[in-house]
Amino acid sequence: MHFQRQPQVRIVLIYIAVGALWIWFSDRAIEAMFDSPAAITRAQNIKGWTFIIATAVMLYALVRGHFQALQQRHRELTESYDQTIRGWVRVMDLRHEETRDHTERVARMTRSFAAAAGLDENQHEPIWRGALLHDIGKIGIPDRILTKPGALSDAEWDLMRRHPEIGRRILSDIAFLRPSADIPWCHHEKWDGSGYPRGLKGEEIPLAARMFAIIDVWDALSHDRVYKKAWPEPEVLEHIREQAGRHFDPELVEIFLDNYHEIREPEAPDEAQNP
Repeated sequence: MHFQRQPQVRIVLIYIAVGALWIWFSDRAIEAMFDSPAAITRAQNIKGWTFIIATAVMLYALVRGHFQALQQRHRELTESYDQTIRGWVRVMDLRHEETRDHTERVARMTRSFAAAAGLDENQHEPIWRGALLHDIGKIGIPDRILTKPGALSDAEWDLMRRHPEIGRRILSDIAFLRPSADIPWCHHEKWDGSGYPRGLKGEEIPLAARMFAIIDVWDALSHDRVYKKAWPEPEVLEHIREQAGRHFDPELVEIFLDNYHEIREPEAPDEAQNP
């Protein structure tokens, strides 16, 4: 087991064994096949170059196999992390049944939005995780506030506005999720600086959070909530258009509207409530 856990040791031992066998057999073969010093010298040169080429191929195959095994283990570890994240989300959804499908839906759409906006593929997964965990901070908010059917009082709003900071603290302590913290921390910031928790303005707001803000509002307006019915789709899109430069980044609004059907495509047919 220890041998298998040390691939560098395995590679070195294989190299030594192959090299020793090559030298032993090739020297005896040359001695048996050639008599003159000139012929032996030529044969030794050929043997040396053959050894270099053969061992280079062997080392490439061994190292490549090792890296493929590492990549597979990394994929399995990442998948286990993502399953854990989904578990967290299900726990949160049990507390707030009304938004049961909201989290998965906005996560899928935000990843599609990132692709439409031209972000590098290596950014898609951290953005997806951030969107999936955008309300992780609500773990620290009492149920009586989260599920209240009427308007919140000023004191209740003060408590509610703490959830982005709670989310940031949770994710910042987990190295794997640190790149995903922008959305939970900043998705309630607004382009004109009137959002919370820090009142960031314009491009001070991280790009992922600016994208997610559009998706989050689209979803909230497009689906029933305890305090309202879903808006018709044209009204939702018109509201987003009107909020460009106020709530939302104007360039991202344009990208969202231009690619709306592609961004919404991942949504399952039974999730849509708009006519």
